[in-house]
Amino acid sequence: MNTSKVVIISTGGTIAMRYDPVQKGVFPAVTGQELVEAIPPLVEVYPIEVYEFSNIPSPHMTPQLMLKLAQKVEQILATENVRGIVITHGTDTLEETAYFLSLILQSNKPVCLTAAMRSSAEISPDGPKNVLDAVRTAAASEASGKGVMVVMNQEIHSARDVTKTHTASIDTFKSPFWGPIGYVDEDRILFQREVKNLDKIITNRIIEDVYLVKLAAGSDDFLIQALVDKEVKGIVVEGLGRGNIPPAVIPGIKRAIHKKIPVVLATRVPMGRVLDIYGYEGGAKPLKEMGVIFAGELSGQKARIKLMLALSKTNCSEELVKYF
Repeated sequence: MNTSKVVIISTGGTIAMRYDPVQKGVFPAVTGQELVEAIPPLVEVYPIEVYEFSNIPSPHMTPQLMLKLAQKVEQILATENVRGIVITHGTDTLEETAYFLSLILQSNKPVCLTAAMRSSAEISPDGPKNVLDAVRTAAASEASGKGVMVVMNQEIHSARDVTKTHTASIDTFKSPFWGPIGYVDEDRILFQREVKNLDKIITNRIIEDVYLVKLAAGSDDFLIQALVDKEVKGIVVEGLGRGNIPPAVIPGIKRAIHKKIPVVLATRVPMGRVLDIYGYEGGAKPLKEMGVIFAGELSGQKARIKLMLALSKTNCSEELVKYF
């Protein structure tokens, strides 16, 4: 007899919302248990237990809540008869929560995040199918050791690579350049590639005072100077191309580094790495020589999550480079 189970942790999001005719909008209203009960095939897939962590729209998710969620996930995964975990979440910040969990969780058991782009008030809501697919993935033996995954629209993505690419399409979650690591078919879970170099930052705290600044043509250093004046703990700059910036931004970055505020450089381009190829003023090469830390392939929002966790270990730039 199979005594193991998959635990579904509900956090809220569109998947747990209903239309309110009085306020004329969609609001959080469905409990985790109600969500599961609305998907009858779940009981045929694997034994299920439900834990309601929160019921919030995902723009209300914070890094501090992510930390509490991670601690609860680790606690549940330590239970011997838990096969894996599915977390239902809003789509807007799902990739950040998924990446946070992928960095901090120590268990090799499967953790799958899923969501919905259409609420139960709309025609053909996608939530029930996504939850069903996520449970099937979390229960699959092949899912062990794959890190935290996002299961949406029958695709399985690595938390490190995935991002939301469309505001409304159900096919919104993509892993630019790399693609999904697998997919959910009618009769089985199929993994097509391995996820290598899964970074870990094991900590029980975070440094939240980290900001993300996105650059564009003609940007200056006003926002960065304001952050230096605020004495923030870290700054992530989302630059252009290979990690280049307008020259007017340089004084702010220099001042931040002089004040011992770590500056991490990501790119606003959805695919490719930050690299020190260009040596002109504002190019990535002189920025690296100045002490700026490169985020590699990480998006600005994920680099911010990583810096928050890394700063709980050290605020030394030479040590922080090792985490990136």
